[in-house]
Parts: sequence; structure tokens; C-alpha cells
Amino acid sequence: MHDLSRIRNFCIIAHIDHGKSTLADRMLQLTHAVDAREFRDQMLDDMDLERERGITIKSHPVTMRYTAANGIEYHFNLIDTPGHVDFSYEVSRSLAACEGAILLVDAAQGVEAQTVANTHLAVELGLELVPVINKIDLPNADPAEVSRQVEEVLTIGMEDGLLISAKTGRGVEAVMEALVRKIPPPASSAEKGLRALIFDSVFDVFRGVVAYVRVVDGRMKMGDRIRFMGTGYDSEVKEVGIFTPKPRPVQALETGQVGYLVSTIRRPGDIRIGDTVTEARLPARVALPGFKEIQPMVFSGLYPLNTADYEKLKLSLDKLRLNDCAFSYQPETSVALGLGFRCGFLGLLHLEIVQERLRREYDVHIISTYPSVVYKVHLKDGTAAEIDNPIHMPDPTKVEHFEEPMLRAFIICPNEHIGDVMKLVMERRGAVEKTESVDTRRVIQTCVLPLNEILIDFYDNLKSVSHGYASMDYEHIGYAASDLVKLDILLNGEIVDAFSCLVHRSKAQSRGRQICRQLKETIPQHLFSLPIQAAIGRTVVARETIRALRKDVTAKCYGGDITRKRKLLERQKEGKRRMKQVGSVSVPQEAFIAVLKVN
Repeated sequence: MHDLSRIRNFCIIAHIDHGKSTLADRMLQLTHAVDAREFRDQMLDDMDLERERGITIKSHPVTMRYTAANGIEYHFNLIDTPGHVDFSYEVSRSLAACEGAILLVDAAQGVEAQTVANTHLAVELGLELVPVINKIDLPNADPAEVSRQVEEVLTIGMEDGLLISAKTGRGVEAVMEALVRKIPPPASSAEKGLRALIFDSVFDVFRGVVAYVRVVDGRMKMGDRIRFMGTGYDSEVKEVGIFTPKPRPVQALETGQVGYLVSTIRRPGDIRIGDTVTEARLPARVALPGFKEIQPMVFSGLYPLNTADYEKLKLSLDKLRLNDCAFSYQPETSVALGLGFRCGFLGLLHLEIVQERLRREYDVHIISTYPSVVYKVHLKDGTAAEIDNPIHMPDPTKVEHFEEPMLRAFIICPNEHIGDVMKLVMERRGAVEKTESVDTRRVIQTCVLPLNEILIDFYDNLKSVSHGYASMDYEHIGYAASDLVKLDILLNGEIVDAFSCLVHRSKAQSRGRQICRQLKETIPQHLFSLPIQAAIGRTVVARETIRALRKDVTAKCYGGDITRKRKLLERQKEGKRRMKQVGSVSVPQEAFIAVLKVN
């Protein structure tokens, strides 16, 4: 039995760009976990996307050996976590595998929205926090003021707070010593036998599904028969190992350790994140508390650019779903775009990252449709339905009222931009509940907004009006009644289903005008004039007209009597009128993409 008192499981939580990955780099160098020749910056961000954007998307585990000042060697299991609001589910999963966390705050920027959210998450799970103020080497650093913010906004005592610079390595040794002192070692429960928590998983073409586990009780070695308690699936262990940061096989994984498990599972769908692994012969009585099921908030259709790639897209989504439990999908068909999938995401960055990963990792080129949210429809007969696609909208005469998802947003911004931020919130049908000071320069505004309004460009506009200084975090607070209408687009008097959308009545006219304008630019001219209308029920709210193509029928009549020309023009006019009644409108693929695609 190995010594549990020498193991420390912890993660780093912080706002985006406060230096999590850089601190992890310094720790890897200090413990000589990585060869100096192999070392590179952002060592744990191994996805190209992460390195390009300078953000962490996936949590990455790594095991380090550290000899403390007392001469004892400790095993540190670090799980590097993302900081962006769309990836907070990654953070919650990582926290569940730890006993403590380093709370990292930028000495120049201070406490930001995401710092607050992740701290609350850690406190709820009962983790021991080690407050650390980073970037003290910056000329505009103000550690004293930031310490006061941590105490007041986060209510965490700073008497043991550490001041460091992860970039230069100053103070990192003291952080390691604080981890040994403050973070408790893992404790084994009274439950006998094996129990391990799956907190992440990836798909390997050669070895099948690789699960990342934290062993809570017992031990696991090669050849063991194991059972996944959630799915009831039995398997055999082919290999266990730890991350240093590269995967390294070991004899066995013991209580308190974090590592990976390769079994005979080949299909991505047979494993669930948050599941408990136990022995097949003597299964545990109680599964470990997993993670609450993540509910997608934003829906968008993904369609292959080339219809022959449908099966390839399906396989790719399967593998991606394994590595990203917040992503969900189901097949759907569209008149315009053919076969595809209705996919659920946590937010727009999440949607963007999934698209980019499909393109890079799986070489699938896709079109994504305009994002929408899930609305609740209450009917007059007392029943309720959830719709995320306007096509499924029931007959308006049967609808009692609609409800749309609402969220509470916490926006931290400089004092001089309070008015601009309030104006932006109100334009998006939101209301500011309260405003509190964070320090002498910044305030935290608590607002209530409909989720639909922050989908497309709210975050970009927030950054614009605050000159890049505002930060935002949000939580979902349920549904509220709303005056929603279905906006139909008519071409030559015929409704085109693919263009229909659900919008708030106050925004219907502007959205209708926008769609009509886009269609006028992309639909080619026909032999007859073509009206494009946006309508709510039978009321037209916007219109554009594509002028008819006109052949010059009088070209051969030079000189002579005017009545000859008039006769030819009359005949042409009659032909166009007949054509308008029987002619069909051909809508090119580009027109669908222009309207449905995320701008």
C-alpha cells in the first residue's frame, strides 16, 4: 500500500489570461517533469487551437514529483483547467477529481467575472483554496489592491496569500510548499474494493477509448475485469498509466492517484464521463457522485458541405462527443441543406471550437445554421412543448404563451463605461438589477437578459463599448414569459420553411429587413419580378423586390410605326404575367448559406 499522505491532487482556477498555463509550465520545470530539450511554452495546451488562440479548452492532467523543504518526496497531480465561461463544465469536472485548488488572480487586472464563478464552484465542492497573485513583475501591478478585492469580493483571507510571477518563476517554489502544507491528502472511504471516477476521455484510433480516471478507493492493474456502473458495461484493463505530461504506463493505479485507463472498449458511445469504474467480480454498492448532466443552451444545425460526407460527419461527431460531454447532437433534415445534425452547445465559443475541431482533427467541412435557443410553448389545452426549431412550431391559434430562457449576467467594467454597458444591456431587452463597486476603478453590474439576445455579437459589443476592459460571466435562471412570433419568409407568395425563425415581436421588423436584404443580394434575377417578403402570420413587415430580367424585344424594330413596338411589348408583358403564375423560383445554395449561416 503506498503512502496517501504524500499525494496532493489540485488544479488551477482563474479568469482567461491570468497565467494558469504559464504557472503550470514553471511547475513542470521546477519538478523536472519535462526534459529541458522537449520543453515549450504552454506545455499542457497540446491542441493547435489552444496554442493559436492562447486559451485552454480541455483540462490536462499531469503527475509531478516534488521534494519539499522537509526532505520528503510528494506526488503532485495537477489538472490544468480552462478559464472561458463556455468551458466551465470542464472546470467542474476537474474540480471533482481534486482536494484543493490554486486560485490565481492577475495583479494588474484584479478579480474578474470568471474568477468569481470558478471560486464559487470550488467552495461548493469543499476544496481547500490557495490564493496566489500573479504577474507582480508588471509595471502596473497593484498586489495590495488586488489582495483587498480577493478578501472583499471572494471573501477569502489573504493572510497566507502568495505573490508570484509565473513568467519569471519568482515565488513559484513558495506555491509548491503551500500546496504541501494547505491541501489535504486524498482520503480513502470505508467502501472496500475499487471505485474510480472518469473525469475525461479521448478516442485513440489504435487503442479505442482512453478514459482519464481518479482512483478514489482500491487499486486497478492490467488484466483486471472492470465494470462501468452507469452503462453496466464490462471490460478488461489493457493498460493503466500516469501523465508525465506524456502518457506513461505503470504497474497499477492506487487510491488517490490520477491517470488513464485503456480497456477493451472500442465504441465511443459505451463510456460516460462522470461514471464510476468498479470491479466486475465485487462491484461497489454505491457509485461515486458524478457530474450533473450538462444542458446545452445554444442550438445550431451542422450540415456537410458535400452531401457524400454525411457518414464521415456522423463518425466525427461521435468521437468528439466522447471528449466533450457538453456537446449533443441528433439527426435532422433540411429542405435546403439536405441531411445533417441538430447540435447543442454551451455557448458561441463552444460552437466555434467544435466547428474548428471538426475541420482540423476530422477533416470535415461544414455549414452551420443561425444559432437558436430552446423555447417553451404553453398551449391552450394545458400542455407544454419545447421547441428549438421554428419548423416544429404549433399552430399560433392554439398557443397560450411562450417562455424563453433567461440568464443573470455579472459584468465587471470600469466606472467610465457604466452608461455604455447599461445602454447595451437595455438594447438587448435586459435590465440592470444592481451595481456594486469592486474597487475605486471598477464596478460589478448584475443584469437579467434573455439568452437569445447574447447569442450572436453581445460579447463583441461589450468589449467594444468598454474598450476591451469589461469581463462577463453568466448563469441560467430558468424561463420567463415572452412575446415571441414566428417570422416567415415568402418568395413570390410562397413560404420557404428553411428561412423561418422565432424572434421577439419588437425585433421582428429589423430581422425581417435584414433577411430580405441578404436574399435580394444572393438570389439571381428571374424572367419575372420577384417579391421577397417577411411576414408574421398574414401581416407583411418587410419587403424587397428583385427586378425582372428584360430581353430587348424591340431591338429589330428600327424606325417605322410605334404600334409595332407596342404590340411586341404587350406580348412580352403578357408572357411575364403568365410566367409569374406558373414559373418556379430557383434559390441557390449561397442564398440559404447567407441567411442561415452565423455572420
